[in-house]
Amino acid sequence: MSRMMIAIIIVLVGAYQAQQLRQERDGTVIISQKAINNSPAAAALTQLEVKGRAAKTNYSRAQFSNSWGVVEDCDMRNYILARDLIDITLVPNTCKVATGTLVDPYTAQKLLFVRGPETSDDIQIDHVVALSDAWQKGAQQLTQSDRYGFANDPLNLLAVQGAANQAKSDGDAATWLPANKKYRCAYIARQIAVKIKYRLWVTAAEYMAMEKILRDCPDQTLPS
Repeated sequence: MSRMMIAIIIVLVGAYQAQQLRQERDGTVIISQKAINNSPAAAALTQLEVKGRAAKTNYSRAQFSNSWGVVEDCDMRNYILARDLIDITLVPNTCKVATGTLVDPYTAQKLLFVRGPETSDDIQIDHVVALSDAWQKGAQQLTQSDRYGFANDPLNLLAVQGAANQAKSDGDAATWLPANKKYRCAYIARQIAVKIKYRLWVTAAEYMAMEKILRDCPDQTLPS
């Protein structure tokens, strides 16, 4: 390769890097948003706006909901436990799940749930799109009612291993993925569905992480 050609490449790379820095400084990054395959999930991904994170200023759990909502006369935690666990038993005359078994989507482990002060947290209810992540990607502009709905939407809730939920914290797809690789396609599809429903955006790194996962699942649908 000639010295002139090398010099041209260096100039082009430098210009590209400068453009990226300007875009990041402006809080937006322009990336290709062409669907990578014909799956509904890949097509839906291209509908998401790509922007930088907003400030976390004034974030708190109370901005969404101080407690679990109620559906069918049952609090949302027990509603999700009953939905996601198998072989459940209930506390007599209540909707509270007393025992059950969870095939944890995040780790693929089979976990026994036993209600009690020392055991209940072994299985937790995860916000698939974390509240803090949502706050930094559009939820600040939602109404209080919409944020309450977001925090209590079954579409955004999963019963999972407590330790995995704690490890995830408020991570997005760019910083955390389930250890269970077989579940990653469904996990990403659920995050996309939630973000579309509540008009939230993704960062460039998050978009690319989602796209990378969806390359391996050409038929992935969105959860309803």
